[in-house]
Amino acid sequence: MNNNRPNTLYLLSLTVMLALCSTVAAQRIEVEKADIFCGSVEYCKPVTAEFNLKNASSRRLTIKDVGVSCGCIKAEYPTGTIGAGKQFTLKLTYDARQLGHFQKMACIYSNSTTGPVYLTMQGVVTAEKVDYYGKYPYTVGEIGIDRRDIEFDDVNKGDCPEEVLHIVNQGSEILEPNIMHLPNYITAEVSPQYLRPGKSGTITLKLNSSLLQDYGITETSLYLGNQLGENISPDNEISMYALLLPSSTGMSTKNPAHISLSEENIDVDFLGKSKVTYKVTVSNTGSSTLEISSIHLFTSALSMTLGSKTIEPGMHTTMKVTVSRKEAMKARRHPSILMITNDPDKPKVVINFNITQNSD
Repeated sequence: MNNNRPNTLYLLSLTVMLALCSTVAAQRIEVEKADIFCGSVEYCKPVTAEFNLKNASSRRLTIKDVGVSCGCIKAEYPTGTIGAGKQFTLKLTYDARQLGHFQKMACIYSNSTTGPVYLTMQGVVTAEKVDYYGKYPYTVGEIGIDRRDIEFDDVNKGDCPEEVLHIVNQGSEILEPNIMHLPNYITAEVSPQYLRPGKSGTITLKLNSSLLQDYGITETSLYLGNQLGENISPDNEISMYALLLPSSTGMSTKNPAHISLSEENIDVDFLGKSKVTYKVTVSNTGSSTLEISSIHLFTSALSMTLGSKTIEPGMHTTMKVTVSRKEAMKARRHPSILMITNDPDKPKVVINFNITQNSD
């Protein structure tokens, strides 16, 4: 009997292991349709995609987390256990605050061993057919425009958002507005082509984020011409930047890194000095290594040093920022620093520097 005991124990162990593997593998999620096209969506009106899913196993299922590709997406899902064979619904809502094509992703983390389940919603955000009743505070030649800074904020790879410039002919001649020095990732559509005196129009700029090479900020200058063939100069410059965020689906949600700043809004007081320096403590309050993949300084009024771009859990580093009074006073853009991190809750972190007229 003693000679047979090892074989018996081995067979019993193998049987238990196979049963466990079979049970665990049986825990899975079936998706009726993993990619939902929402069609045309009206600007600034949230759109919701409903995904029908099923616990296609013999055991209860628990959804641990749902990661989304950006902060513009909200996920609703069952927080309790889901019975064997039961159907359930997961809702993704997009805030639709950027014109153009969108493609947003979410991934479901559960007690299933088959890995995350991916869901996608996509569609096209279209502008409302309304007249523009705003002001034209800037002038380029004979053209009045509503702004001179174009921002494509919180863009995910594959998105094609649009921004609209409102223009008006403030002169006495017919103009042919056009945008010069377009990079390959931007297209422009002017409507109407010819702008009569006193008439208004639009310039729609569309970003193809698939052509952006790096995460973080891509910044360039565009130039608005009153007629075809005009020269470029600082007088007809329009600043443009695109912020490409990394997908949170590639970030750890089980033991994530968490960034914490000692200050995110700094009131600048020069006290008669030409330059002033501030220190910001950057801490990692999470459970894995914090990585700052890119840093961008808006305006030449700021200069910065950072102790380290990699911060271990429970550790911190120091950021030193120097603000130049001369540059700050002539800066067109609000002075700020933007950082891209692997914190799934804060992939984008902004530090603002508030400069007032009496900060001298």
